[in-house]
Amino acid sequence: MARILVTSALPYINGIKHLGNLVGSMLPADIYARFERQRGNDVLYICATDEHGTPAELAAREEGLEVDEYCRQQQQIQADIYRQFDLSFDHFGRSSSAENRELTQHFCRRLDDNGLIEERTTQQVYSKADQRYLPDRYIIGTCPHCQYEAARGDQCENCTRVLDPTDLLEPRSAISGSTDLELRETRHLFLLQSKLAGRLEKWIDQQTDWPILVTSIAKKWLKEGLHDRGITRDLSWGVPVDRKGFEDKVFYVWFDAPIEYIAATQEWANEEPEERDWRSWWYEADDVRYVQFMAKDNVPFHTISFPGTILGSGEPWKMVSYIKGFNWLTYYGGKFSTSRKRGVFMDRALEKFPADYWRYWLIANAPESDDTDFTFKFFAGGVNKDLADTFGNFVNRCWKFTQSRFDGVVPEGGQPGEAERQLAAVLDAKMAAYTAHLEEMRFRKALADLRAMWVLGNEYLTHAAPWKVIKEDPEQAAMMVRTGMQLIRLFAVLSWPVIPSTSLRVLEALGEKDEIPAWPSGSAVDDLQALAPGTPLGELGILFRKIPPEEQESLELEFGGESG
Repeated sequence: MARILVTSALPYINGIKHLGNLVGSMLPADIYARFERQRGNDVLYICATDEHGTPAELAAREEGLEVDEYCRQQQQIQADIYRQFDLSFDHFGRSSSAENRELTQHFCRRLDDNGLIEERTTQQVYSKADQRYLPDRYIIGTCPHCQYEAARGDQCENCTRVLDPTDLLEPRSAISGSTDLELRETRHLFLLQSKLAGRLEKWIDQQTDWPILVTSIAKKWLKEGLHDRGITRDLSWGVPVDRKGFEDKVFYVWFDAPIEYIAATQEWANEEPEERDWRSWWYEADDVRYVQFMAKDNVPFHTISFPGTILGSGEPWKMVSYIKGFNWLTYYGGKFSTSRKRGVFMDRALEKFPADYWRYWLIANAPESDDTDFTFKFFAGGVNKDLADTFGNFVNRCWKFTQSRFDGVVPEGGQPGEAERQLAAVLDAKMAAYTAHLEEMRFRKALADLRAMWVLGNEYLTHAAPWKVIKEDPEQAAMMVRTGMQLIRLFAVLSWPVIPSTSLRVLEALGEKDEIPAWPSGSAVDDLQALAPGTPLGELGILFRKIPPEEQESLELEFGGESG
């Protein structure tokens, strides 16, 4: 039994996340975690809300709440949405936890002990209109590299270059829009990343199986040269800096947020301290495979910044084994926008369709090799063709025929023939490919394999035509129907990582109660005998409804589906 630690990029506390956030980290991480649990592995899936920084302060002010209360409420709202989407976190924590505060301060002390922290006097942008220092994310201007006009002071989301606020052309306050900015001196702690460049490059060169998207971003940063990075900010909300003279400062959110992966595991263990050992997952954890999931804009911080913190500490913390990076899900040719509420957000998505509709479509079209564009026509096409017409139709045909001609019981009688042997051989190959693609986290290929197996079931049923055979050979028809019911069970088990609610609904109607159905043996001959003849069928109904063109048009009007 392997031990697998899974983390997905921390969703920011400010507001409900959109579908792009979901497919870029949390959903694929959940599918991988579920798959490995089915295979009997010891999986720990950790996530948390990222709660520090100016956006949380400003959002709390708008709501008329203290920032800690605002974050508490928003964390509960997000956790509830993720439960509704069947995201199977073992723990969903908070970066504002006491555990994260202590660990962040610990890492800073270790880095300082190792000569990797330096105090520097810097000039920071001050907004006279806002009467405050502006953190880099709250300075907006034109990127000097790609000319993107809405680049932030820490990173251009268009070209992913890391920036300093002083790099921006025509800078302005993101709070008030004021251009009345000036530079004032302030003192901060810097992590000397330049001293870590050699070790980081050697480590990254060893990751020969990582996706090209991830290694190319990491090596681009290294090639451009690592700059020493300020890790403190002039803010009141965040992990306090436990250092004389820095009492009015906090750690930069990008320093403490990744440390929350460790801290959230500690939070999980503290819930049952007699049963759980967080250190076994993170400290001298040579038997653990650690997999991270994130969108491409988070890759630099997980290939350079966080690994630099761990390497620089000189302690045997677990380094990531594999990073699965994703491109972006776009919305009608443009970007999803939290600030402008452009796109489909997770709470609204659930108002329109059950979670499995979204889970299936998003992972079947995951932006792995390139960006994927969401439209309601594209979404409805996938739901209608794959879920309703293929998987749902196959289940419905078998179920109804069994109910009407075999009294709602999986029939006995008859022996498999050449058609069934050929079916098993093709299934063996498809299951092997599906398993390998999930193991390798190649989600679009995996879903193509799953869809192909659903198609295979329909083709078998159409070719066998038990509704015709039953007139001349009831025993043979019984065998065909039993094979169909075995396929339904097998498909439900294989589909559980992707559409867990629907899969469990099918399995429960077949009398199976396991919350985590065991992964198939890999031998279709054996897997197609798992359902005992005589098993009564429960009520199931239609699994997926189709989305007609007029509903697609209505959704486009409601959600603002347009290019931009």
